[in-house]
Amino acid sequence: MLDIKVALPSGHCEDLSVPESSKVGDLRTLAQKSFGQGILRLIVDGRILTDEEPLPAANELTAIALEAKVAGTARAFALCGGDQLLTWGYPAYGGDSSAVQQQLKHVQQIEAAATAFAAILADGSVVTWGHPDSGGDSSAVQDQLKNVEQIQATDSAFAAILADGSVVTWGDQSQGGDSSAVLGQLKEVVKVHASSYAFAAILAEGSLVTWGVQDSGGDSSAVRDQVRSPQQVQSTESAFAAKLADGSVVTWGNVSFGGDSSAVQDQLCSVQQLEATDVAFAAIVADGSVVTWGVPDLGGDSSAVQDQLKGVQKLQATNGAFAAILSNGSVVTWGSPDEGGDTSEVQDQLQNVEEIQSTGRAFAAILADRSVVTWGSPTDGGDSSAVHDQLRNVLKVAATARAFAAILADGSLVTWGHPGSGGDSSGIQDLLRNL
Repeated sequence: MLDIKVALPSGHCEDLSVPESSKVGDLRTLAQKSFGQGILRLIVDGRILTDEEPLPAANELTAIALEAKVAGTARAFALCGGDQLLTWGYPAYGGDSSAVQQQLKHVQQIEAAATAFAAILADGSVVTWGHPDSGGDSSAVQDQLKNVEQIQATDSAFAAILADGSVVTWGDQSQGGDSSAVLGQLKEVVKVHASSYAFAAILAEGSLVTWGVQDSGGDSSAVRDQVRSPQQVQSTESAFAAKLADGSVVTWGNVSFGGDSSAVQDQLCSVQQLEATDVAFAAIVADGSVVTWGVPDLGGDSSAVQDQLKGVQKLQATNGAFAAILSNGSVVTWGSPDEGGDTSEVQDQLQNVEEIQSTGRAFAAILADRSVVTWGSPTDGGDSSAVHDQLRNVLKVAATARAFAAILADGSLVTWGHPGSGGDSSGIQDLLRNL
């Protein structure tokens, strides 16, 4: 056996033992497990070692941790670690990136629309793939996509903020891909938010500019003077809610989708966080209680659990239900039972919950011991029994509309849910070893 010391730049070291016949990849896998890091690169004398080469004649190596970037369209995943990006799921929804694979180097950010992906590279350029009419084809604006710093997406269009504060859009013109009507106003933009069909841009001086489907939040003329320097913006399918610096909330868009908060406006004081289903909003206020509005059966009415909603720390949502993490680590849900609003079958397992992710109709909770509990629609990720024993030491969970993907501390990947929507990653498991 060989004894090798592996050190992170932070100074954290691990003494590892591997057989003399081992290759770098074997040591890297062991280091990932020992450090609890999803993706590591091993370095000696300033050179990044490849997995297939034999172990170097050195008794001390440096390891650099790389953050795994994961994003999901409605039916496909994209996972980036280091200089390689892998995709799987439904090909037409971005699951097949073979046409642009050679361009996908040094990816800094991945953003997903419903059927297409956009990746920002280290040089500030952008690579897109997926459904051409929904943002997967950026050729018409490619020469403008330089020095890109952020990207946001509606269901079928993308908006990129450039270093100079201007915005470039592409994709379905009716759903935000055409910003020509407000182009003159899109200067010194610091943030862009999106509903399913419209964009909302916040300028450096605090004002609001919107475009896209008018009744889905693309027309904010009625509230534009009220929205100044919002601290958070959240959206349903067709409405926006903005939390202002004083803790109040302003809403606009389709009234049937939460765009009208007048019935609860006097309760929306000292708001801490906003969350949304497809058709309803929920706000955590300063005392840890929750205020809801929108379609009652799909999250807009929390009266049945209101007495339990105390000490709420975080909110998460599916298409039609909310899940609240309380200060004691337990969970309270409401909304559509078929979409995660009913936790009765797993309630005793929902203890010491730290984080919740969601598909369109199911939730996945990461517990303090890094295991996972799921509920909601079984076919959309609510049933993880087939992979339950593998869901240990989970670092991160991502989701498409119908499937989950968990990255483990040893760098491996576990998926479940609808197979064609990313729940089956068997085709890329061998490639994961090269990340």
